[in-house]
Amino acid sequence: MNLAIFFYILLAVTITLLVIGVLIYNSLVDIKHTVSQAWSNIDVLLKQRHDELPKLVETCRQYMRYEQETLSRVMEARTRIASARETGNLPALGAAENVLRAGLGQLYAVSEAYPELRSSEKFQHLQTRITGLENGIADRREYYNEAAKNNNIRIEQFPDILIARWFGFGARSLLEFSDTDKRDPDLNTLFS
Repeated sequence: MNLAIFFYILLAVTITLLVIGVLIYNSLVDIKHTVSQAWSNIDVLLKQRHDELPKLVETCRQYMRYEQETLSRVMEARTRIASARETGNLPALGAAENVLRAGLGQLYAVSEAYPELRSSEKFQHLQTRITGLENGIADRREYYNEAAKNNNIRIEQFPDILIARWFGFGARSLLEFSDTDKRDPDLNTLFS
């Protein structure tokens, strides 16, 4: 009789551990896909902005004869972002994003010296569109970082760490910003 009770207790403990393991595994899968979805949301906006930037640069090029360096910087940053996005290199993407934001800030500041450009309906539309995309990217970046943080915490907590290691769930990189990106812009350098 004692052997039967021991067997039922062992069976109950085994089933309980199995159910807990399945629940943890399913939760980790959910978090992994949340991070992937968050990245996909950013990627869509990055692609849209990637398509809009040449139109903005071409519109500006028609009016800005002496600002080719600024336009080239924006296009170079666009290329670096596309490359980092395609390879999934988040540190390189963050660095290229910083360069692009600085270039766009300078481009918008320099455009003030060209009244014809500022009054161009096409320029205004593109500037509004790109600014909207930038805001969307910033919002989705926050969501992505939150999802990546939740993933990273879960795969380090006990007992989740056991399931995570066993099934190969890994940490996700955060989209980091440089210190210069976090500071207020220096308006003197933008308008010089």
